[in-house]
Amino acid sequence: MPDVTQTNATQTKLTDTVRQIAHPLTGATSDYDPLMELVGDARFVLLGEASHGTHEFYQARAEITKRLIQEKGFTAIAVEADWPDAYRVNRYVTGVSDDTTSNEALSGFGRFPAWMWRNADVINFINWLRQYNSALPENATKTGFYGLDLYSLHQSIAAVLDYLDKIDPEAAEQARHRYSCFEDFGEDAQSYGYVANFDDEESCESQVVNQLLELQHRASEYAHRDGRVTEDEFFFAEQNARLVKNAEEYYRSMFRGRVSSWNLRDRHMAETLQHLVAHLDKQSDRTKVVLWAHNSHLGDARATDMSTHGELNVGQLVREQYGRDAVLVGFSTYTGTVTAASNWDAPAERKRIRPAVPDSYEGLFHDTGLPRFLLALRDSGSSIKGLREPRLERAIGVIYRPETERSSHYFHARLADQFDAIIHFDETQAVQPLERAGWETDEVPETFPSGF
Repeated sequence: MPDVTQTNATQTKLTDTVRQIAHPLTGATSDYDPLMELVGDARFVLLGEASHGTHEFYQARAEITKRLIQEKGFTAIAVEADWPDAYRVNRYVTGVSDDTTSNEALSGFGRFPAWMWRNADVINFINWLRQYNSALPENATKTGFYGLDLYSLHQSIAAVLDYLDKIDPEAAEQARHRYSCFEDFGEDAQSYGYVANFDDEESCESQVVNQLLELQHRASEYAHRDGRVTEDEFFFAEQNARLVKNAEEYYRSMFRGRVSSWNLRDRHMAETLQHLVAHLDKQSDRTKVVLWAHNSHLGDARATDMSTHGELNVGQLVREQYGRDAVLVGFSTYTGTVTAASNWDAPAERKRIRPAVPDSYEGLFHDTGLPRFLLALRDSGSSIKGLREPRLERAIGVIYRPETERSSHYFHARLADQFDAIIHFDETQAVQPLERAGWETDEVPETFPSGF
C-alpha cells in the first residue's frame, strides 16, 4: 500500500509550489501580461475551455484575444463552429454584411447547442470587434471570424449552389445534380451516414469529391474576376465544398466507432486552419490566428488518455506542424454553475457543477486558496514536475451529467505537457444564452445586451 503520509506531503509540496509560481488574476489590465510575454511572436494561440457554457472562460478568451489583436497583430479568430454560420459573423465584423446587429449576425447559429455562440459574452465581443475593425485605416487588415467545424453539410451545399448560381449557372446545375444524392435523407445527415456506411450504392462520396475538384479546377477563372472581394467569396465557396466532402465522410465514419469520427473531425479543423492561413497570407505575409475551442480539442492529445485510444486533436496537429510557434492555453474550474443540456438536443439548463474530486488538477488548484490565477507551464523545469504526472482532469461539453460525473467527465492528463499555460477560476458562473426559455436563473449580468 502507498504511504499515505508521504503522498499527502508530496501533494502539499506541489500545492505550495503552484501557489508560489501562479500569477493571481485580480481584474487589472496587467492580468495577462505574463501570457503576452509567453506568446511573444508566436503565430497561433489556442485558447481552450473546460466547458462549453462558462461565462469566465468566454470572457477571458475575449479579453486575451483583444490584447492579441491590439498588441500582437493577430488578424483572424478561428472557432469551434460551423463555417457558414461563422462566415456570416465574419462579414458583419468586417463591415460587408447586410446584418444590422450582432444578434442578427449570430442568428445562423440555430442548431443545438445554440448557446455556444448565441450568448451574452459572444455578443459583447462581436460588438467590440466590429467597432475595432471599423476604426482602422482604410487599407488596414481587418480581423476576421471563421469556423473550423464540419456539421453544416446541408448549409454548405446551399452555399456552394448559391455561389455558383451567381457566377456560373451551368456549373450550378451540375453541382445540384451531384448533391441531389442526399435528397432521399432530407436534413438527417446521420441517417445518410448509417445507410451509406453499409451500402456503397447509397454513398455520395464520389459526387462530393468530384464537385470539390471541379470547383478547384475553375479557381483561377472564378477567383480573380473582380479582385480581392471575389477571391474571398471563392474561398468561402471552396471551403464549403471541402466541408461537404469531409462531412460526408464524417457521417459515414460515425458508425465505425468514436476514434474514426473524432480524428476525422479534428483533422478537418486543422486542415481548415491551414487553408485559412494560406488564403489570408495572400493579403499579409504572416497571418496570426487565435483559436477558440474546447480543451479536449486544443490541449495536446498526446498528453492525455486520448492517445491511448488512438485519438488525436487540433492541439497535437498544430504543435506537430508549428512547434513553439503555437501556444496552447487551457482553462479549468473547481465549482459553480454551467450552461449545459442533460441530453443531446435537449434544452439548455443552468446546472450546478459539483466540486472537483480531490485527486484532480482542479482539486489541486482549489487547495492553493487562490480564487483565480494564470500558471505558465512552458519551460518551468523541475518546479512543476508534479504537473507532468498523470492526474484526473475534468471536461464538460454541451452535456453535463453530475450524477455520473466521475465516469462521464474525467480523464487522465499530464497538464504541463498538454498545455503551455493554464488559467484557473475556482468558482464560475453559467454563460447567459440569448434565448433563455427554460433556462432558470434570477441573475442577469450588467453586461447583458439590450436593444438587439
